[in-house]
Amino acid sequence: MLVHGFGTCSFVWRNVAPSIAVANLTAFAVDMFGHGESDRPLDADYGIAAQAEYLDHALTALRVPRASVVGLDLGGAVALRFAAAHPERVDKLILVNPVAMDEIPAEDVKSLQKNTARYAFRVSRGVMGAAPLMRDLLRKSVSDPARMPESLVARYTAPFVGRDGVDHLLRVARFVAKDDMEEIDLRALPHPTLVVWGDRDPWVSSEPGKNPGEKLANTIGGSRLVRLPTAGRLVPEDNPEMLANLILDFIGARGTGGTI
Repeated sequence: MLVHGFGTCSFVWRNVAPSIAVANLTAFAVDMFGHGESDRPLDADYGIAAQAEYLDHALTALRVPRASVVGLDLGGAVALRFAAAHPERVDKLILVNPVAMDEIPAEDVKSLQKNTARYAFRVSRGVMGAAPLMRDLLRKSVSDPARMPESLVARYTAPFVGRDGVDHLLRVARFVAKDDMEEIDLRALPHPTLVVWGDRDPWVSSEPGKNPGEKLANTIGGSRLVRLPTAGRLVPEDNPEMLANLILDFIGARGTGGTI
């Protein structure tokens, strides 16, 4: 089960999922509630805890009793919450630059909220939707801005077009809260866990001892940390082949069949 991060959608897995399929596995890439092509009712809860429950419902609808869960960015926090709330439904956890520990909400979300005032005129007109707000965030989330051309920015911001789209993006951002993670005992998680960290993530510290990937791996028992020096936060954009190989090696499922 592939879970995207803030401001992206299942499209982010387009260069990872095929490698999983070639390994004779079934990969489901979901659009979290309020993201991508999912529904977005005005009165819905888009917080981390709620997203974890929606993920549980999605697995039930797909008739998948248990899966390995891959969570990117905010999706990593959702994966952790899901694993804590429904441990019997998770086989293994793969967390890719996850938002966790003291990083909720992450600096990218805070930056988005601050930049709303900076782009107030363009945002109020609503012609370009969320593109003025999301462009810098997306480009800073890859190791080289050339990996995030304008056409790709447009693809990611397409679900947030017009004034309504901007309002919804900011609404989703407001639901990202640390409270949803405070009751989780990370040390008690029983699942084998792989933390993949792109070191060129500009939103968090890369210093030893301060890096959230290191802290997370040191907290979850039996976990393993792999750092990628040439990748940013959006590892599926920077190095999809490496990420796919890490996932398949970790779950030991090359050619064995199963679900992820």
